[in-house]
This record gives sequence, structure tokens and C-alpha cells, in this order.
Amino acid sequence: MKYLREKLFLSLVLFSGAVAGATLDQQRNDFLQTEKRLAQGNMPVSDSLSDYPLYPYLHYLWLRDNLPKSDQIQAFLATYKDTRYAGLLRSKWLDYLAKTERWNDFILNYQATENTALQCQYNLALYKTGNQVQALTEAQNLWLTGDSLPEECDPLMSVLTLSTEQLSQRFELALAKDNVSVAEYVRRSMNSVDQGIADVWLRVHQNPKLIETDGILTPQLGRLFIHGIERLAKSDLSLALSLWDTKKSDFQLDNPAVQKQERSLAISLARSRQATAYYRLKQLPVVDAEINEWKLRSALLEQNWLHVSEALTGLSVQEQQEPKWQYWQARSQDKAGNAVQAQETYTKLAEDRSFYGFLAADMVSKPYQFSDRPVSLAENELENLANTADFRVVNEFKFLNRDLEAERQWWYAVKKLTKEQLMIAAKLAQLWHWDQVAIATLVKADYWDDLGLRFPVYYSAQVHANAELQGLDPALVLGLIRQESIFNKDAESVVGARGLMQVMPKTGMQIARDMRETWRSDNNLFNPDVNIKYGAFYYKQLLRQFHGHFALSIAAYNAGSGRVAKWLPSFESMPADIWIETIPFKETRKYVTSVLSYAIIYQQLIQRKGLKIKELMLDVLPG
Repeated sequence: MKYLREKLFLSLVLFSGAVAGATLDQQRNDFLQTEKRLAQGNMPVSDSLSDYPLYPYLHYLWLRDNLPKSDQIQAFLATYKDTRYAGLLRSKWLDYLAKTERWNDFILNYQATENTALQCQYNLALYKTGNQVQALTEAQNLWLTGDSLPEECDPLMSVLTLSTEQLSQRFELALAKDNVSVAEYVRRSMNSVDQGIADVWLRVHQNPKLIETDGILTPQLGRLFIHGIERLAKSDLSLALSLWDTKKSDFQLDNPAVQKQERSLAISLARSRQATAYYRLKQLPVVDAEINEWKLRSALLEQNWLHVSEALTGLSVQEQQEPKWQYWQARSQDKAGNAVQAQETYTKLAEDRSFYGFLAADMVSKPYQFSDRPVSLAENELENLANTADFRVVNEFKFLNRDLEAERQWWYAVKKLTKEQLMIAAKLAQLWHWDQVAIATLVKADYWDDLGLRFPVYYSAQVHANAELQGLDPALVLGLIRQESIFNKDAESVVGARGLMQVMPKTGMQIARDMRETWRSDNNLFNPDVNIKYGAFYYKQLLRQFHGHFALSIAAYNAGSGRVAKWLPSFESMPADIWIETIPFKETRKYVTSVLSYAIIYQQLIQRKGLKIKELMLDVLPG
């Protein structure tokens, strides 16, 4: 009932003063019937729906299947140029014009795009209409990619005369992206001498250890040597470093290529948590923000506070003000014996609502600061935005349960908004219980202080019940759900994890056996009752595996327990803040700091007490 009342409320808000309720109901019915007729017999769209928000969509569906009707298409593109469907129809029509070789019409109606297929067709149109120099120049730029080109590019590429260098460039670009099939395709266009060289490249690509064999590479094959080093570093970094250091002088290498490879190897050392990483990073002649960050992490891994302080000075003034680096500045000051200065830095940082701000607050025994300032709305701002043409379309798709189309339309609509309007849009999405969209829209507005919007609390009964069953704090479970799915019970990852806590089906089956429950199907993980039960159970298993260490268990929830076990210190215990900061994967570092800070925020929102970030951050013991 509540859902129906909300739908009715939204309809009245959106169409008050425009269309009476009964007329709107009739239009919706007419829309559904017209849509069926279009699918069955290409019946033209009735003008009786011309003031209905989805009329352009219906008209688009009709014209999409009637591309020869150029006059009607041009009229649509002119009338509805500000709708999402203009761009969609233009792309399909241009493809039709290319296939029917209407080159002048194609050029006249083409608009700049990132669509590679249309770019190829446009340049073919230029070529066919006499502008061959521009067409071939652009075709050469399109050719130089390591990816497969769409089949629409074949006619353009067939008129392109490629130099030996251009063939080699694309061949190497393809192997750099591990697109062996593209490389082999390019090889077929090479002369016999270059094919022989390409064969050596392919052998080294498949077995990079060949570069240590004398006689395989000539001094002229410096780029192949570098490619082999890059490939080898992924499986045997120690050997790659040894071969690079001892053999690089044997090859003809330009200085930029050498510097790029030195940089890559130094970062690989840092990612693999090797003791020599800091020294190698320090030797690099060109330093950027990424190198400075890895220098800091390598110094932290050494727990060499002189190196930490030295690396901090390499950050830009703007970077030094970021909460993360302010925290490590305070830690460095404290280790250097500057306790008063460290206290001042911690105290200032404790005002920040973040992982590092919470850590700093614990350091100086200050209460956490949450800075909750909901978006302020003037009278009628929500209604005014909801009544714009773009958002009326969104609402109709939502009302008709066309969620995918609704979301596509939403992101098209918000591209046109200012930051202030984006904040209003975020509140509109929140009103529609579209929390994932609301949060992402508020991020686009660069506004972070509406905690009620950013941290919704749903499924409270299931969270509390399963947290109690597993002996977990419910705020921690809420933090995991917020990070994993933003409370979208239907969330599904590219690797198949499902539901609120993103449980993999294989994991779910095992948990069902452990809990002596019947496993019905993978889709059962979309059920919030099941998903929260299994997710809490799984996290508790990880806690047991890592001896009650919250941060390690959270990292394992994201990256897998096997990886986390490899990241444990070998001999001596390590402070948890250092361990987290030196996690090799950026995604996992962000994941751990987010879940921990979200747990603190949720503790505030559900009015619980007791969680302290320092208590979730015990020293990490050797593995």
C-alpha cells in the first residue's frame, strides 16, 4: 500500500496543473498499447500521446525501425534535440546512411562522437566525397590502437596504405594490452622480414624468460627487451630486476623508455612490499604524485620515520593538506619527538569526518566529529526539478517499473545540472527511495555532509538479529552493506557476487551447508533475509580465521583471505594503520578505510556507543 501511495504522490506532484489524474492513467494505458503495436506491426505513434512524457521515446522506437524515413527523422532530431533519444536515433540513422552510401547526408548530419564505428564511417564518407587527405590522416590515428576495431572500420582501413612503422606500432600496442589475436592479425600484413621479428615478439610475449637467453635478441630490439621485462615482472619480479640491471646497456634504448621502465619496476617493488623499494623509488630522476605516494608507503613499511618525513616533504602543498597525509605527518612528528606539534596536528585533523580524522581523534582522546548538514531545500525546488521534461521522463519509467531506462535517463538528465541543482536532484532520488542514485548524484555535486542521504539505514531488523547471532556490532554489518551494495538488494557484480553483502553463490552454498540449511538457488542471495544472514556468517568466519582482527577480516572480505595472508608481516608485528596504508591494492586500501569509517558513522546514526576505531585496529601479528 505504501508503495502505491508513493507512486500516486509522485504522479500528482509531477502532473499537477498539467494533466488530470484520469487522463494520465489513460495516457499510460495508451502508451503500453502503442508500445505493443509498435513491436508487432510498426504502427505509427498516435498524436494523442504528444503531451505524454514518453511520447519522444515511442516516436524513437518507431523511427528506429523505419530509418529510410529521412524527413521524419530530421524533424524528430530538430524537435527533440534536447532528449536522450535524439542521440540514440542519430547514431542508428548515421549507420544506415553509411550502409546505403549516402555520404553527403552522413557528413551533413554527423556530430563529433567517441563512437569509433561512427568515426570510421565519417572518415570513409570524407574519403568518398573527395576529402581524402583528411580522411586518411584520421584513419591512421584510428589504426594506432591495441584494441580490435569494429567491423564498420573495415572499408576505411582497406583504402589505407600503412607504413612498416605503423604496422609495427599497432602490433606492439596490441601485445602491450595482451591482445594476441590483434597482433597476429597485424602480423599478416607485414613483409617477410618484419614477420620474422614479429614471431620473436610473440615468442617472448608467451615466454618472457627467453630474454635471458643469449642470441635471442639483437641490440636493435630494445623495445622487445622492455616488453619482456614488463611481462616477466608479473611472474618473477626478482629475475626481471636482475636482467634489467645487467642487460639494459646491451640494447639501443632511448632515455624516456629507460625512465619509464625504471619507474614501472620501482612501483612493482613497492606493490610487492619489498625492502629495497624505497631506495629504488628514490633513485628515479622524475618524481610525480604516484611515486611520492609509493615512497611514503615503502618508508612506512620499513617503519623508517626519517624516510617517512623525507617522503612527506616531496608532496605538493595541496597534497600535504589531505587528511591521509596530515595523519602521517602527525605520526612522523610524534616519532621524531615533536609531541606538542603532533598533538596540534592530530587535534586539527580530529575535526575531519574520515578514517584518518577518527584515528586522529582517538590519538588525542577527542570525540568524533560528524558534521551532519543535510542539503537545504528552498520551497518548491524538488517539485520544480521533478516537473522538468527530463525528470518527468525518469518518473514515468520508474512508475512503469522500467528501472534500467529510468536510470539511463537520470544520468542523461543530471549531466545538464549545476552543482546546486545536483544537490536538489540527489534529494529527489532520495525521495524516490533510489538510494544508490541519490548517493552517486550527491558525489557529482561534491557535497559530503548530508549523512542521512549518504548513509541510509534499511533492513534494520535483519541486521540487528544476525549481528547478535554472530556476536558482531550491527554498525559494522551496516558499514559492510553500505560499501558492498549501498543497500541495493538486487546488486550483482561482474564476477557474480549477489545481494546486499555481495555473497558469491559458491560461498553461499557452503554457508548453507555449514548452517544446515537447504540451498534453493543462486537467486536466493537476492533475498535480504538470506543475504544478511550469510554475509554476517561469512564475516564472522573471517574474524575467526584472522584471530578477531577487524581490519584484516574486512580486507579479506574484499580481496580474499589468501591475499591477506600473504600481506602479513614476516617477523615482527606491525601497527594496523601502517599495514592498511601499505596494502598493495588501491581498491582494498580504500575498501578497508571506508568500511571502518562507515561503521563509526553508522554507530552514530543508530545511536549506539562503544565502537572506537583504535579498538578495530590492533597490531598485525606475523603470519
